[in-house]
Amino acid sequence: MGRLGGFEAVFLDPVGQTVQQRWADAAMTVAFEDLPPVSAFPVVPGRRWGPSLWWSATTGRHVAAGSNAMRIQLMVLDRDPDVTGLAGRPVRLLWRDPRGQVRSWVPQLFARRTDGTALLADCPGHPAAGGERARKGAEAVAQACADIGWAYRRLLPLDDVLAANLKWLAGYRHPRNAGRPGLTEAALAAFTRPRSLIEGAEAAGDPIEVLPAVFHALWHGRLTTGLDTPLHERVLVGPQGWSDPSKKGGAR
Repeated sequence: MGRLGGFEAVFLDPVGQTVQQRWADAAMTVAFEDLPPVSAFPVVPGRRWGPSLWWSATTGRHVAAGSNAMRIQLMVLDRDPDVTGLAGRPVRLLWRDPRGQVRSWVPQLFARRTDGTALLADCPGHPAAGGERARKGAEAVAQACADIGWAYRRLLPLDDVLAANLKWLAGYRHPRNAGRPGLTEAALAAFTRPRSLIEGAEAAGDPIEVLPAVFHALWHGRLTTGLDTPLHERVLVGPQGWSDPSKKGGAR
């Protein structure tokens, strides 16, 4: 395993057998988004949040998540229209350091893009998380991804307000929240012009019935609102692609 083009990939095949393969070959042929974690997420005693599963609206399947920070980044990627597949820890990368010693790193997240390329990512709870080993692992994985035209990123925590808004909308990501036939269409029609959340919901029918469909549409980007301030009943909601001119930028 040399430094240039010498990365190896270790992963579990669909029947659970460990496979080690040249990284460049695996990246071209393996659907990592369909694979289970190559190793379990660690359980850290004393932490309030441990490994869990995230139900993905993109794939309709569960994705393993190892921390609250990772779960939040899964929310972001699950809303990204350019993402077609997600997986937690599906591949371990191996390489040799300058002294010839074998090193390894398991990125926390894999996201497949619509163009066939992919993003490997880690989700640190703060910028310095993981120390020197994480820094060196990130450098190596970034090089391995660059070699094949993929990307690697350390996804830093979101602003608290944005994270809270995404968590709220994520609660309505499942298709059942679209409601009865015709309800989503009525909600979309109510916001063809920007108006307050409650005003549009009342225009479409009973707010108790309509609001879940509105939140579902906001999650999937069929309606738009700014997510940099807390969601409330008077927040402005508009059609897909609309940007509130009073904000620095709209968020779908």
